[in-house]
Amino acid sequence: MPLTVDRVGDVAVVAVNVDEFDASNADDFKQEVAPVLQTCSRVVLDLGRVRFVDSSGCGAILSCLKHATSGGGDLKLCRVSRPVRTTFELIRLHRICEIFDTREEAVRAFQGGPAKK
Repeated sequence: MPLTVDRVGDVAVVAVNVDEFDASNADDFKQEVAPVLQTCSRVVLDLGRVRFVDSSGCGAILSCLKHATSGGGDLKLCRVSRPVRTTFELIRLHRICEIFDTREEAVRAFQGGPAKK
């Protein structure tokens, strides 16, 4: 799965560059994002390209969240399309992962908290 990782201070912004985030690529995502989670516990997932997510994709996001919070950090989501947001609302994922309209808003939301590398 093609991921693009940008660093903004102590925040890693990970763009998920697929149209469908599902069982066919969720394991690849977890493998590719693991090194990012080892070096940075403050992560923003940019889902701007994703148009469909299934339970495996949601599980991969939750796995990311668990890893980030176990290291004292957090996971935030941004640029979530309407169909994906509907799925997140259906399973209540939006209640445990903050969702922002832009990358900048998501990164800014980390400011004010303790910095963790």
